[in-house]
Amino acid sequence: MVNKYIVRSRISEKKFREIIRLFALDIEGTKIASLTGVSRRTITKILKGVRERIAEFCEADSPFDTGEVEIDESFFGARRVRGKRGRGARGKHIVFGLIKRKGKVYTQIVKNCSAATLLPIIKEHVNSGSEIYTDEFKAYDGLVDAGYKKHHRVIHSKNEFANGRKHINGIENFWGLAKTRLSKFRGIHKSTFYLHLKECEFRFNYRHEKLYQLLLKIIREKPLKFS
Repeated sequence: MVNKYIVRSRISEKKFREIIRLFALDIEGTKIASLTGVSRRTITKILKGVRERIAEFCEADSPFDTGEVEIDESFFGARRVRGKRGRGARGKHIVFGLIKRKGKVYTQIVKNCSAATLLPIIKEHVNSGSEIYTDEFKAYDGLVDAGYKKHHRVIHSKNEFANGRKHINGIENFWGLAKTRLSKFRGIHKSTFYLHLKECEFRFNYRHEKLYQLLLKIIREKPLKFS
């Protein structure tokens, strides 16, 4: 049986396309298994492979040329541990995000929110001619020294959330959408959080495109391969 989307697959190409069509519609794995008649174990393996291709595709994408870019960090995971607050809350994934206004978002899991961690990511992904919008977090103090002359701050501590074009509503909107979407899984294992995060990024960036066709194109260029 030949399936150009999976190396040495026992699943027909027609069946695989059906699985991808349901995945593109954001149907959960358990329901995909029920609708296609494919075992939940096999569906889990296929969807993990699809998410790996999505993550690779997102990492290879470079959405940030010169423009207006919003930057922020957020925390995903278990409820806040009592006594642990702020940007170092225990038991959570720290995610750093950049979004170009009217453009794409990029996310990266980071170990902390220090300037030493965040500034290299910004320099790698954001053109120095861009206008950057952040909150007042001190880690962003070095942006001007790093060559970003147009750095606008939103002072949340003074109840400032939007002042004309000075806001970070775009990236905060993405955080809300991502957390809402991930909550439906009722807990994501630490080892697969990165893949689910990149799926959120992918679905946001290509929300106006036909995901089914795009997914088939991505996978056909690099078919899934299971050991």
